[in-house]
Amino acid sequence: MTGKKFINNLANGSVDVIQRLLDMLERLKVDYCVIGGLAVNAYAEPVASLDLDLVITLSGTDTLLKEAERFFIVEKFPHSINLKHPKSDLRIQIQTDERYQNFIPKAIEKNVFGYKLKVAALENVLQGKIWAYLDNERRKSKRQKDLADIMRLVETYPGLYSLLPEEIKVIISQL
Repeated sequence: MTGKKFINNLANGSVDVIQRLLDMLERLKVDYCVIGGLAVNAYAEPVASLDLDLVITLSGTDTLLKEAERFFIVEKFPHSINLKHPKSDLRIQIQTDERYQNFIPKAIEKNVFGYKLKVAALENVLQGKIWAYLDNERRKSKRQKDLADIMRLVETYPGLYSLLPEEIKVIISQL
């Protein structure tokens, strides 16, 4: 089974929404990069997830949303835009927090589960996970997953440990 089939089976998808989104981004010439757990999978041992988190150029947001509304259910939140398709359980979240905009120019093309994706650079993926973990408004279960993703990256690339805030170093040293 290919990576694409695996992800689509996992998402109960009869439509390849990831490829549809990638094609849309390319056709509209909207630059992006993948962040979050799927980006971690590009650098560390993969873990299955139904989430695709990405950031797109702010200038491309309106263009993409206009097109996306023809294919996806679009929900807007203060710091994100969620895209959902009725024929897939995959959750796509576009991060609109401006801190992530600097990740896009440094993105690297990687093959993740059979998809050619522009993925945030390793240090940027780690930084995004640190921001997510330190966000006390996030659900505890999400923060635990963020910490696990930080651990996956640091175990795979020990040099990243020095980039961690002291607060996370203390937690990791107790594990």
